[in-house]
Amino acid sequence: MDVVVVESPAKAKTINKYLGRNYKVLASYGHVRDLPAKDGSVRPDEDFAMSWEVDGPSSKRLSEIAKAVKEADGLILATDPDREGEAISWHVLEVLQQKRALKDKPVSRVVFNAITKQSVLDAMANPRQIDAPLVEAYLARRALDYLVGFTLSPVLWRKLPGARSAGRVQSVALRLVCDREAEIERFVRQEYWQIAATLSTPRADTFEARLTGFEGKKLQKLDIANKEMADNIKVMLEGASFRALSVDAKPTKRNPAPPFTTSTLQQAASSRLGFPAVRTMQVAQRLYEGLDIGGETAGLITYMRTDGVQMAPEALSAARSAISKEFGDRYLPEKPRFYSTKAKNAQEAHEAIRPTDFSRTPASVRQYLDADQFRLYEMIWRRAIASQMQPAEIERTTVEIEAVNGSRTATLRAVGSVIRFDGFIAAYTDQKDEDATDDEEGGRLPEIRAGEALDRKSIQATQHSTEPPPRYSEASLIKKMEELGIGRPSTYTAILKTLEDRDYVTIDKRRLIPQSKGRLLAAFLESFFAKYVEYDFTADLEEKLDEISDGKLVWKDVLRDFWRDFSAAIDEIKDLRVGDVLDALNEELAPLIFPPRGDGSSPRACPKCGSGTLSLKLGKFGAFIGCSNYPECGYTRQLGEANGDGEAGAAEDGTKVLGNDPYTAEEITLRNGRFGPYVQRGEGKEAKRSSLPKGWTADTIDHEKALALLSLPRDVGKHPESGKMISAGLGRYGPFLLHDGTYANLESIEDVFSIGLNRAVSVIAEKQTKGRGARGGTPAALKTLGDHPDGGAVTVRDGRYGPYVNWGKVNATIPKGKDPASVTLEEGLALVAEREAKTGGGKKASARKPAAKAKAASAKAKKPASQKKKE
Repeated sequence: MDVVVVESPAKAKTINKYLGRNYKVLASYGHVRDLPAKDGSVRPDEDFAMSWEVDGPSSKRLSEIAKAVKEADGLILATDPDREGEAISWHVLEVLQQKRALKDKPVSRVVFNAITKQSVLDAMANPRQIDAPLVEAYLARRALDYLVGFTLSPVLWRKLPGARSAGRVQSVALRLVCDREAEIERFVRQEYWQIAATLSTPRADTFEARLTGFEGKKLQKLDIANKEMADNIKVMLEGASFRALSVDAKPTKRNPAPPFTTSTLQQAASSRLGFPAVRTMQVAQRLYEGLDIGGETAGLITYMRTDGVQMAPEALSAARSAISKEFGDRYLPEKPRFYSTKAKNAQEAHEAIRPTDFSRTPASVRQYLDADQFRLYEMIWRRAIASQMQPAEIERTTVEIEAVNGSRTATLRAVGSVIRFDGFIAAYTDQKDEDATDDEEGGRLPEIRAGEALDRKSIQATQHSTEPPPRYSEASLIKKMEELGIGRPSTYTAILKTLEDRDYVTIDKRRLIPQSKGRLLAAFLESFFAKYVEYDFTADLEEKLDEISDGKLVWKDVLRDFWRDFSAAIDEIKDLRVGDVLDALNEELAPLIFPPRGDGSSPRACPKCGSGTLSLKLGKFGAFIGCSNYPECGYTRQLGEANGDGEAGAAEDGTKVLGNDPYTAEEITLRNGRFGPYVQRGEGKEAKRSSLPKGWTADTIDHEKALALLSLPRDVGKHPESGKMISAGLGRYGPFLLHDGTYANLESIEDVFSIGLNRAVSVIAEKQTKGRGARGGTPAALKTLGDHPDGGAVTVRDGRYGPYVNWGKVNATIPKGKDPASVTLEEGLALVAEREAKTGGGKKASARKPAAKAKAASAKAKKPASQKKKE
């Protein structure tokens, strides 16, 4: 019997059915080792030696695998067919060798791009060894990400309080979002007018033509700049005669797009299905790993992390058969279509995302899939089928029209298109093709003959204005990153999630909006680490990683070249004064923090005292805008809020009136406080207040949302067993349910307003089941800060006497007034060291005196190298 190791239990279950009794398939549950989140996990001075750590759950699974291998004839590593999959196999093999579980037993590596019986059996018949260059590319990427995160983040904490951390690729993605926001802020709208004529042929068929020239001059989009010009042209056309000068009908062909890659799948799922990138990959993973289809378990699609666009020869044949059967031979080209990837080195899985069996049409499997699985599978099936179909044949007609009014002339153009043969469009139409049909080609034109007179029905002059570039969506950001060569298929989703989790961006109506924290970080990096957030530099580094995977570069040579320059850049900024940082950020972020005022006064003049100058300031809770006359003048406002220049609804202290409470008639306002924006009803000590929940920004708060927040807590209903009320509210740790002294977290603020009694009872019951245990044991961690220098996690917890920092057996009370959510690892270590010095407690026995140990822990917390794990 051989042991086969894969990543997921779902995959293991499916493959076990294919292989039978002579194999035992076990799951590693993804990566089994990682770099510990502490200083020294990658050591440049030791030729980039790396220390790996196995967590508790992985240790248990590895022990189970080791036990099975000791009793087996051999080991087969069957993880995913990409760089990450190769790395997981390497980690498993390394651990098993350390456990001496292998001895002289054979070890082989197999890869399959689809989880079907034939694909798995073919892979088992063609084993190979672990691909060393792929593993080395993984090691280089992991070391680079660690070194950037753990070296740059401590600099941020000292020079930019409130910043969380900075990642190598994540910071460049953030720069893209922030650069687009700055572009939008700089944009100046420009008015322009468009003029169209509704005309009819002698056969009484009407159509629309747009003005393209006037009095011998060809008009550009912005040439008709005001109403006066538009009215002048409109009057001329209303008295003009019209004649068709020429009619040009040209046949064109439109070819299909290639099958999906990871990037194009995420983009299409976003635009067509409304899926965020993470949801797309979750559903695709399930389709890949296998589902029960009428008693047969099989993967429905090939591996979904790929930048390849070609399909295997057998898949091309299957697709052509399906086209003949489903659409007819007319839709089948003479020869298969072949596509080439635009990626410089498509080192991931080489085949595009496609159905594993084209005969499994979306209709035939619909009953076995949930709604999201069906929609994604249908899109993948249709796109793959369309990629092998005939082009669409379209006739595009352009009519040039002359308008004459005395000595004045104008030209107009009517454009229309007719699909003569739909071709691949019968299966799948790209979103961009749909847009082009609407915006550029127009509808179908009636019969128009060259030289014939046309009757004027009406003339329309419509006002427009230029629009700023749109904010990035997840899909368009992924597309841009792919164009620039930043990141790879397996990294896109993680990058986007990190930006959102760190509150660097929020997603509103599928658009990425950079938050003040993100703008501040991006500006800091551009000002002092410009090279490392340049698009070309990051893309070049990605290309070097690809060359490592292709065996063309030595991975440690790449690390040495990077570290030499990067460590020097870190050394240069260590001695930089915070004042220098603020001066640079004041200038870089001027459009954000000092927007122009309506009265024309200086944006940096203090609106409260008049004589002070506003400047960016850094406090222990992050960045804010303050007056230079502090403490005489206490004016402050949050970064990114309005300048307080007397705009409608905004007072000089930044307070914005939202309306009145319909029941109490008290005024409801949006304000800025020490801990950020909040809403308030009424005045004085009795005023009701509520902070804004995560994901809600001050610029999105209106009267309705403010009323909803101020109405909390909300009574959900009485518990059917206890008869006591269950309420939903918003606390300092987020949305919650409360019943008889038991708190249970809710996933989002929307749940607070919408959760019903049945679900609330279930959530409370689940919380009680997972509660503190028989003796009211240690409360669950509210926040994990990182690892202590002596080992073990440092966490923030909430006890019966208030919040505290915990490390092993040491519990250190958080000072009154300090927001537990804002405690950093450095602050936590200092509190633990102080408490340990007083009590002599600790996680491990030590010969050192408590005071000496406290001093060592505190000193290590202040080292330039970070204790914080790179994002």
